[in-house]
Amino acid sequence: MASLKALKVRINSVKSTQKITKAMKMVAAAKLRRAQDAAEAGRPYAERLEAVVSSLASRVAIGEGSPKLLAGTGRDQVHLFVVATSDKGLAGAFNSNIARLARRRALELQAQGKTVKFYTIGRKGRAVLARQFREGFVHAIEPGDLGKLGFADARGYADDLIARYEAGEFDVAHLFYATFKTVLTQEPTEQQLIPVAIPAAPEATGAADAVVEYEPDEEQILADLLPSNVAVQLFRAMRENAASEQGSKMTAMDNATRNAGDLINRLTIQYNRTRQAAITTELVEIISGAEAL
Repeated sequence: MASLKALKVRINSVKSTQKITKAMKMVAAAKLRRAQDAAEAGRPYAERLEAVVSSLASRVAIGEGSPKLLAGTGRDQVHLFVVATSDKGLAGAFNSNIARLARRRALELQAQGKTVKFYTIGRKGRAVLARQFREGFVHAIEPGDLGKLGFADARGYADDLIARYEAGEFDVAHLFYATFKTVLTQEPTEQQLIPVAIPAAPEATGAADAVVEYEPDEEQILADLLPSNVAVQLFRAMRENAASEQGSKMTAMDNATRNAGDLINRLTIQYNRTRQAAITTELVEIISGAEAL
């Protein structure tokens, strides 16, 4: 049985930890509101841009002169996984869920004979994936505080990815991140980033399709929009991750604070029982000594 001094020291230690987790929960809650507003504000533009680019791509006849981001390399052998996580931990299962989805998809592609490479944005994603795919890493970025990343950062990542694509380092790029749903729910998401995903032909509805004329033509518009779309989708993933990280951290710190409170209660009960037993033992010794006299 632990001594009274050891129990007292442990109770004080758990109380100090509880103060830290409670403070971290409050900080995460303050950051969450701003990150959530930013993520929700950026969704309509990113989703609409992706839809417009996909719609234009489905109308264009792909040929030798088509942009490479549209036409692809003509192969489907080398896949690059752009795994976006955070640099910091203590965020529950936020980072591990994204890495787990990427790992599962990588194993599926490798089982099909494909080559999978990794381009990580965030220290935690690299730490998890490096245990199994150390030889497949081509680049790693530590972005710091996700809430402070701007579009210029996403543009830099996009330019690097496009340059690697045009150099023939990979055939298809997939983006992995967490979509923020609620404070309790962050959904790991996979999105084809390069080349643009062309939707399947829609089913006939019986109504005539609207005739749209573009000025300039579709290919010239796509040549300008495709690089921007890569940057926008990366920026959207950064914002979604920023909100997801704070939501997951807030939940994790709340659970940690509650668990610390429960542990303090159990230790306090044990401390009181141990103290009571020690007092009882002392009284028995005193009474026994008095009777012996």
